Amino acid sequence: MSQEFDFIRNQTIGTVEFVSPKEIKVLVDPNSPYNTSLNTGMPQPFPRINGYLLIPNEFGALIGLISWIGIEYSPYPKRKGFKDFDLIDLPFPLRKISLTPVGILKKKENEYEIERGIYTYPSVGDPVIIPSDGQLKAIVQNKEKNAKVKIGTAPLAANAPIFVDPDKLFGRHLAILGNTGSGKSCTAAGLIRWSLESAKKELNDNSRTLNSRFIILDPNGEYADSFDDLGGVKKFKVKISDDSVFQQLKVPTWMWNSYEWCSIAQASAKTQRPLLRRALREVKSGTSETNEILINLKRDLTSILITLRSYLNQGISSYANFPGKQNLGEFLESSKNSLGSYQIGDNENGALNSIISSITGILDVRKKNNSGYYPSFEKKDIESIIEKIKEQESVFGKFEIYKGPDEDSPVFFKNDDFISHLERLSQEQNVQQFLDFFLMRVRSILTDERIVSIISTDENEITLQKWLENYIGGNEQQSIVIIDLSLVPSEIIYLTVAVFSRVIFEALQRYRKLNGNILPSVLVMEEAHNFIKRYEIDSDEISSQRLCTQSFEKIAKEGRKFGLGLVISSQRPSELSQTVLSQCNTFILHRIVNDRDQEMVRKLLPDALGSILNELPVLPSQKAIILGWAIPIPLLVEINYLDEKYRPQSKDPDFWDVWTYKEERKVDWKPIVDEWQNKKTKEV
Repeated sequence: MSQEFDFIRNQTIGTVEFVSPKEIKVLVDPNSPYNTSLNTGMPQPFPRINGYLLIPNEFGALIGLISWIGIEYSPYPKRKGFKDFDLIDLPFPLRKISLTPVGILKKKENEYEIERGIYTYPSVGDPVIIPSDGQLKAIVQNKEKNAKVKIGTAPLAANAPIFVDPDKLFGRHLAILGNTGSGKSCTAAGLIRWSLESAKKELNDNSRTLNSRFIILDPNGEYADSFDDLGGVKKFKVKISDDSVFQQLKVPTWMWNSYEWCSIAQASAKTQRPLLRRALREVKSGTSETNEILINLKRDLTSILITLRSYLNQGISSYANFPGKQNLGEFLESSKNSLGSYQIGDNENGALNSIISSITGILDVRKKNNSGYYPSFEKKDIESIIEKIKEQESVFGKFEIYKGPDEDSPVFFKNDDFISHLERLSQEQNVQQFLDFFLMRVRSILTDERIVSIISTDENEITLQKWLENYIGGNEQQSIVIIDLSLVPSEIIYLTVAVFSRVIFEALQRYRKLNGNILPSVLVMEEAHNFIKRYEIDSDEISSQRLCTQSFEKIAKEGRKFGLGLVISSQRPSELSQTVLSQCNTFILHRIVNDRDQEMVRKLLPDALGSILNELPVLPSQKAIILGWAIPIPLLVEINYLDEKYRPQSKDPDFWDVWTYKEERKVDWKPIVDEWQNKKTKEV
């Protein structure tokens, strides 16, 4: 016990002067070091912003992050020991420090460990000590079981290595934020590389590959060469030349759901959207051919059965008003007229006429009164119609709710068949005047050469199974998939990303449903502010940009349950969806200068931690503040050095070297113009 007191006495630098849940003020002892402390067993800068101090308590010691250092002038020196305030003396400076409480340091056996949260606060007059070398390293080093990925060092903790747990880093979503040139792209690439390298060491079996999955959506084509040495890298883009390195990016139209079709076709709500959904449903289910009339008739009869059974389920003896204020008689009359409009074969026609006659016989008995309303119907009336419809199952097949592909199922169809069927439906419904411009928009999209390479529907080219193997990965194989979006036409870039992210999420949902466990995967979105934009919630507009944001919002809210981790990298957090940002549990913050972006980041953090962000505008490249679920307490980190050959291609342009011919730049615009204008080279 005496050793503990000696330890505290030797390392005490001041006393607590003020306590609140967000801030603890410390009066620094006049005898404490001014620049460098030696009493911890090693030279240690003191005091420093974002450094750490300890306040001993009954559980161990409260950890305080230094957020402010200042001087207060006193008319008398506040010395320890003999004091005589009648002596004339010069004003004496009193140093003060403000601390943000961030956690508890406990001693367990011969080691220290961090515990998140604060449940006991110090009292005024409690001693404040400077941590020893071992304590300092315990504060910044993550002692959790799977914290095996080294991401950098702590400059304010004797360059102690910083380790993170990839389960916490990727499992609960990560946001990497910072201005252009601050190092966020290198951090994103480095986290993937360092995680895989650490996992490979843990595997310790060169005969096996890692069962890992990273999918990088790369709007600027920066990551093409960042992982070539790791193996298992697949690259996709819009191919403009024969390039064996990249494969052609494919997001065919049969993978789009009805909302995505409505967004790209700008379909109106009243006429165009219902017809578009019907066309998609029928062309995917294969009912757009000659049997279409019988299929639709069977659906109508099934619908009539469901409605009549809903009356019987009410459990009353007489029926008048149908839910929705529609009279049962009017429903039967409308059903009779609808069934009578079908033109079908003789065999089916006889069965259909039998049903119509049954409905007609009931209506002839229950005639409308002088006011134009049908009287109440009896239970036996409804039962007789149901029985007559059920008798015809031998002709039409069993009447049951359709369980085949719906308009949102990723089932193959040809674009030409879809357009033809949509035109036929518009003629049948006599709404051609409402669909002329709509069909023109759809046809222009499906025939645009820039777009066709991505959305073309060739059944022999790619199936859904092959697509999932290409973009998510197969069985027990390391997979790093790089999607170069730089040449995707602007008309469909948001739709491409929306479909891509949605299909991956739904695939992992179904994987868990069928297998009972998850398939851990990580989706990385670079330049996220362009694809995960804030939007007006009150608007009914279905735009591809909004659908893109909503797809990522769903991943952010539900992805963890299905093993899909999200990493977003952005230089404009103020433009990002607040839903997505609020679901990120770990933040790596590089230099952020813009006031609006700083304010947005502050809103995501507890008030007590706001002071640590004051350093954001002046952080140098490669330095970052990491905080959140993956790290016990907020840390200033010097991110690991990433070799230049592995960095994303986002470095600043070398104007001076090009101007002075230190680097050659030959200019030949002809091949660029030929490709741009889609000119075919003639064979000699």
